[in-house]
Amino acid sequence: MASKAVVDAVESRLGATWTVVSTIDATSTDIPVIGVNTLGTPPADGSSFIEVQYPVANEIHVGMAAVGNRTFRESGAFRLILSIPRGQGIAQGLDWADQLRVLFRAKQFSGVSCLAPNPAFIDNSNDTGNYFVLSIVVPYYFYLFA
Repeated sequence: MASKAVVDAVESRLGATWTVVSTIDATSTDIPVIGVNTLGTPPADGSSFIEVQYPVANEIHVGMAAVGNRTFRESGAFRLILSIPRGQGIAQGLDWADQLRVLFRAKQFSGVSCLAPNPAFIDNSNDTGNYFVLSIVVPYYFYLFA
């Protein structure tokens, strides 16, 4: 799992809700964001939501200096899971997934440097209950000093 600084930075960038403007019909939508170990549940009305996960992170020592200035690099990836109601087609979901990718693609914020997010995964397992699930993975690195 990512360090607290990375989790805080990513979830701050997303916010409690992510406001997206559709490139299809120019409507604005607030999508709830469910962070790690929060009490968030899917919306009762069956509308879209985003979950954030931190499946992998590694830390290595990259620079020796005096105590307090030793450099460590955490590298890993976080996963954004966009759940959209089933049966409404894929265009809106792909549009939103692409906008999530733009939000993090080659961006630096609060010490986190994001690389190139992958396009949304689509296969036979995307249908989950009442939702069609799209996920993107964002690789990152983060330097810390000790």
